[in-house]
Amino acid sequence: MAFSNTYDTTNPGSGVSNREDLTDVLTILAPEETPVLSSASKQKASATFVEWTVDALSAPSTTGIREGADVSTFTDQFSGRARLGNYVQKFRRDYQVSDFQEAVDSVGPAKIAQAEAKSIRELKRDIEATLCGTQTRAAENGSDTAYALAGLGAWIDSGAADALVPAGFKTPADSIHAAAEGAFTETVLNNLITSIFRETGTSNNLTMIADTAVRRIISDFARTAGVSGTDADSVRTVNYNGDSAQIKLSVEFYQSDHGMISIVNGNPDCMPDTTNKDTAYLINPEYYGVHELIPMGSTRLPNQGGGERGYVDCALTLGVYHPQAHGKIEEVA
Repeated sequence: MAFSNTYDTTNPGSGVSNREDLTDVLTILAPEETPVLSSASKQKASATFVEWTVDALSAPSTTGIREGADVSTFTDQFSGRARLGNYVQKFRRDYQVSDFQEAVDSVGPAKIAQAEAKSIRELKRDIEATLCGTQTRAAENGSDTAYALAGLGAWIDSGAADALVPAGFKTPADSIHAAAEGAFTETVLNNLITSIFRETGTSNNLTMIADTAVRRIISDFARTAGVSGTDADSVRTVNYNGDSAQIKLSVEFYQSDHGMISIVNGNPDCMPDTTNKDTAYLINPEYYGVHELIPMGSTRLPNQGGGERGYVDCALTLGVYHPQAHGKIEEVA
């Protein structure tokens, strides 16, 4: 006869009498932060296509004017204006809880209110991933294509002129770093910041939304030091407060010659490269925002006998008002 075992709760034996030890702790096993969505200014949209205009100043002139010279030519000061725009995209997450589940006691708990709250959290992650994406905009065609907004990766691009951004307003190549250009170093970061300064002319405070690989490299800036006969990566220089028992190895603010950079962790599930984790955006908060056509909300649907159900949704788009005021790191090499 087989010996009764504590793990066997289905067959006759001592195991059937054992109580479960199920705590009331419920852990969400996924990152939830949405720094791009949370830090964006919020605007109201009134159409499915949100537009804004951009203009540029002509190059400074140092040529003098002769005494008595008349004005014979005139400049159209508005000939260089361009109109940029982005489509509003609709986001939705549905939820349902059976009538039995609503009635029984559960850990969490797992009722209709919790299902609704979880859908809202998932919806925010959907929005964050779309805002951080590299996809371009798309218009509804009445059949198989829905409205889609262009993400930061498409706006911060130095490629050939396209329908999204005309040539004169493209992000400069010097504001973008890719692996083909070599390793990502502190010098590279300063060059990116300098390039952005040359476009805006002001030492604006930038926010870097960085994935994990980029963040770790920045934490080592100004701390690695080469020593004769020693691997440079094996030596670290740190500032240590003798009155404290802590050594800080993270970098939250980076002060450059052309502005202060706030380093923020991007959501690793929402950044474009979910494999290598080596993407970062240098965002100027003054020049981007989110336009909401339909604010985030929840709608309950009729219970048809199976249980409570509903959905949460919203419709919004990304506005990048000055594509030249931002930068990005595509790969760290």
